[in-house]
Amino acid sequence: MAELLLRDARPWGSSESTDLYIRDGLVAPLADAGPDVPVERLGGKLLLPGFVDAHAHVDKTMWGGPWLPHTSGPGLMGKIRGGVERRAEAGIPSADYIQSLLTNMIVSGTTHVRSHVDIDPYQGLAAVEAVREAVARLDGRITLDMVAFPQTGLLISPGTEELMDRALAEGVELVGGIDPAGLENDPVRHLDIVFGLAEKHGSGVDIHLHDRGDMGIWQYDLIIEQTRARGLGGKVTISHGYCLGEAAPAVQDRVIAALAETGIGLATVAPSISLPLKKLREAGVPVGAGNDGVRDLWSPYGTGDMLERTLFLAQRAGFVQDDDIEIALEAATYGGARLTGRRAGFAVGDAGDFVAVDTRNPAEAVCVRPVRSLVVKAGRVVAREGALV
Repeated sequence: MAELLLRDARPWGSSESTDLYIRDGLVAPLADAGPDVPVERLGGKLLLPGFVDAHAHVDKTMWGGPWLPHTSGPGLMGKIRGGVERRAEAGIPSADYIQSLLTNMIVSGTTHVRSHVDIDPYQGLAAVEAVREAVARLDGRITLDMVAFPQTGLLISPGTEELMDRALAEGVELVGGIDPAGLENDPVRHLDIVFGLAEKHGSGVDIHLHDRGDMGIWQYDLIIEQTRARGLGGKVTISHGYCLGEAAPAVQDRVIAALAETGIGLATVAPSISLPLKKLREAGVPVGAGNDGVRDLWSPYGTGDMLERTLFLAQRAGFVQDDDIEIALEAATYGGARLTGRRAGFAVGDAGDFVAVDTRNPAEAVCVRPVRSLVVKAGRVVAREGALV
């Protein structure tokens, strides 16, 4: 029976220090802790739920490898082509690079990741295999769910549907989609395939939606309709969804009400166009945050640090007050946990995933981004003072 006692911790939301007992990966009643339980003394440090990266592309990363200048053409198709054409040169997907990035995520406090993984006729399921190998090497220090992602298109890239079907049959947890109108030019058929695969395999859905304006809002409506019709409430995520942040207030209100009613969540990577985070929170729509791609053929940027991503999210939303900054931090913790079907918090039965930081409050943690003093995954110390244990 794995046990751990976090002594003199200051949980987010409490002004007082307390002790927290973890048994078999979950928070357990403190009274059940015996005299021989291993103890970590936090000295009053702030304790946050483990960070959840709710939107990553770890299979694309070159973290730990050589620096390759960015050469992809403009626009979505330019980046898609550049990513496919330079994979061999970059040596990706690479289990070594993925492991390096996941290690940096762990020491930065991330305990769970949802990663979209490229599946296409050019490389088959190689990315799925590389991600699985990297996660296995880390021996439970981090958990990861995969999304079978048709980066090169589902309809315009023949053979992709069959490969996605195979990936889901072999245990990939979610089915992905991408710009059913803007990229595929047939949103009804695209969504029929995506949601059909989800029904067939009992999987969740996570759809990239970059399309802007009325076309983007129309696709929100189509996804909402599919979710209702197929009874997939609580199992669907829209990633990016920029158009909601640009929409008129009345349109935002209508769409947000429908998202709340169907249990559809949103994942954001802190783009220049901010989602209406306060409205979404008030309506009870789960919003998770993620790093997107980190140092890959799409972008040279990123570190995998969710506190850094939280800072970007808060800044781009125009948040300066502590309570508002905590809304951004919620997306990196509680919101990401909701999207990925996990329990986060400090109550009995919550996941024993935590990160301790030496700051006075959560807003300061976001703004200062200190070295993570301690990272705990399922009741196991996995990182200490910025180094893997």
